[in-house]
Amino acid sequence: MGKVAYVFPGQGSQYVGMGYDFYKEFSEAADVFHSAETALRYNLSDIIFRGPEEELNKTINTQPAILTTSLAIYQVLKAKGLPEPDFVAGHSLGEYTALVVAGGVEIFEGVRLAHLRGKYMQEAMPEGKGAMAAILKLPPEKVEEACRLAQDVGIVEPANYNSFEQIVISGEKQAVEKASSIAKEMGGKVIPLKVSVPSHCSLMKPAADAFRLKLAQTPIKNISIPLVQNYTAQAHTMAPEIRENLYRQIFSPVKWYQSVLYMVEQGVDTFIEIGPKNVLSKLIQQVAPQVRVFNVEKVEDLDKVLKIW
Repeated sequence: MGKVAYVFPGQGSQYVGMGYDFYKEFSEAADVFHSAETALRYNLSDIIFRGPEEELNKTINTQPAILTTSLAIYQVLKAKGLPEPDFVAGHSLGEYTALVVAGGVEIFEGVRLAHLRGKYMQEAMPEGKGAMAAILKLPPEKVEEACRLAQDVGIVEPANYNSFEQIVISGEKQAVEKASSIAKEMGGKVIPLKVSVPSHCSLMKPAADAFRLKLAQTPIKNISIPLVQNYTAQAHTMAPEIRENLYRQIFSPVKWYQSVLYMVEQGVDTFIEIGPKNVLSKLIQQVAPQVRVFNVEKVEDLDKVLKIW
């Protein structure tokens, strides 16, 4: 068997009720949900398990909610004997989950960082001013060209390089709409995303600058499990580099497919997505159809993953 990577989802994977079966059945999972509440001083579990959906979908809640749910599932897997991975990675917010799993920050600190990151991102842009859209069936260079051609009406940039044929763009609403219509003319398919914040573009620089201070104050340790970071699509283990890349990640594109290819080049042939939904599993299969991909979202998914070893 080759190397194994554990990957963790980001914003957009949330839904009301995620992780509840783990919370009910395993004390390891319940402990994670309780420590998140202690860290935030409000009842995050209630929002995760009962909603309402619009409350869970607020960036300030979504980010710690996904991180908490993913970590709760991971702790159960770990308690059942899941070995340490060769690499960890996460999509956007998921990178913070990966950092906790690698031992770079404690759960308590990870939840607080996710919450503050969501808060600053939400505050950086008034509701309705920004937008994001997924462009399908166009190569990255065409999407980049569509963004360049739309910049006369405002800021629009590639935000997530998810797969060779799925690039998300982000920016000011008018510019995103113009880039979307140019992409359609080029033969692409456009899916506007339901988001309250235009993530991973230069509009998020003020949020990143405000968050940088909190990152500086958070104890981050060097890690022995390499973290493949969104900003570089390379593995990092040293705390100063990790911290700098987390800061830059907020206003730079997520290099997801490049990260997957990097891990495959390093010998990874098995990816395990831990957390709500299976968005990353699908993307990994598009990028590297030859690898094995598993996802653990429900209690019934545990056995199929624990059987690998």
